[in-house]
Amino acid sequence: MTRTLIHGGLVITASDEVHADVLIEDGRIAALAAPGILTADRTIDATGKYVIPGGVDAHTHMELPFGGTFASDTFETGTRAAAWGGTTTIIDFAVQSVGQALREGLDAWHAKAEGNCAIDYGFHMIVSDVNEDTLKEMDLLVEEGVTSFKQFMAYPGVFYSDDGQILRAMQRSADNGGLIMMHAENGIAIDVLVEQALARGETDPRYHGEVRKALLEAEATHRAIRLAQVAGAPLYVVHVSAMEAVAELARARDEGLPVFGETCPQYLFLSTDNLAEPDFEGAKYVCSTPLRPREHQAKLWQGLRTNDLQVVSTDHCPFCFTGQKDLGRGDFSKIPNGLPGVENRMDLLHQAVVDGHISRRRWIEIACATPARMFGLYPKKGTIAPGADADVVIYDPHAEQVLSAETHHMNVDYSAYEGRRVTGRVETVLSRGVPVVTEREYTGHAGHGVFTPRSTCQYLN
Repeated sequence: MTRTLIHGGLVITASDEVHADVLIEDGRIAALAAPGILTADRTIDATGKYVIPGGVDAHTHMELPFGGTFASDTFETGTRAAAWGGTTTIIDFAVQSVGQALREGLDAWHAKAEGNCAIDYGFHMIVSDVNEDTLKEMDLLVEEGVTSFKQFMAYPGVFYSDDGQILRAMQRSADNGGLIMMHAENGIAIDVLVEQALARGETDPRYHGEVRKALLEAEATHRAIRLAQVAGAPLYVVHVSAMEAVAELARARDEGLPVFGETCPQYLFLSTDNLAEPDFEGAKYVCSTPLRPREHQAKLWQGLRTNDLQVVSTDHCPFCFTGQKDLGRGDFSKIPNGLPGVENRMDLLHQAVVDGHISRRRWIEIACATPARMFGLYPKKGTIAPGADADVVIYDPHAEQVLSAETHHMNVDYSAYEGRRVTGRVETVLSRGVPVVTEREYTGHAGHGVFTPRSTCQYLN
């Protein structure tokens, strides 16, 4: 293997900012040293740029079946787009269908991903059918590096688990070291409100946000926290969108409970104003939990600063506007739920640094280091340190770009951030030392990315 030296950049990790050269050997970081000391076969000039760890997006849904269709990004197109955006590891969700074993779902997702990914990947397991066999299988999955399990308090008849099923899975994870991830919305109550809204003729996309009330996210978050407390288990609440839900997490953490929260760029940068866009354009922004009124954004940023929210993932689950989102014309409940974003996360969060919401090190913490620690990948992923995988991004903090469907690489016909001007752009991306994006040109290939088994949550040891 050749030795590669990244020279002249500002190395930023969750804990440090230092002007240093980074030496890469055999796919790993071999050393950091003062500029000018180390030599190598190949040198990448990072003068005036940031040298940061590759992003870890702990929440994606490639090829997810939903509402009679499939997410429009495959593992090939989705991981390529992730690489373009400076993300070098994704953790996707394998799905257990009701009546199936966990193993069947996991095997199906391995088959979709294997040989198709441009970057490394892991899996969480969606648990849709809690029974004795499922509980036993959870132990086996933890042993082979699938150490987190997602449950849904939403979507009755699809992914939904009742409180008893949730409690049993949490008790099992308390024993086997797994982490329960919760979609916290009161789906039973929401279904009543959906039915009532449609009966009143309220069919436009904006009603999707109005029926999925913030209080029903907060209520479910509270219930999930207390069930986890009863089970003696840790809890990770996904895609937190409402200030009332943040308050529940903050309260639990103040009590010393092992409770964690994730939010997503769409909740930080978009709002119900987008859902209300005319001519069915609002359908582009239908996701669950839904976008909230703008005043929720300040509380989410505050939660990220105070560490009541620890991670920003994308919940990348794209559906094309034409042919997929329009399944819900005349009935908002039939609009496939999900937004594209895997390519935009690192840039949007850098914009948050520029705007003064977070520091540079916090940017790396919430986008790289903490998701790696939360899901058992650190320090292999999420940092730049000797021994870590050489997942490295050369980032130009001064370049300006306009986000647009015209220029993005996600396999979807619109951008949720169309026309938004941001400062900062990925220039070069290495995955295990191999260049996948080289000076704004794609040099990666499907099959480079490998399945990465994970240890258990590193905040619990």
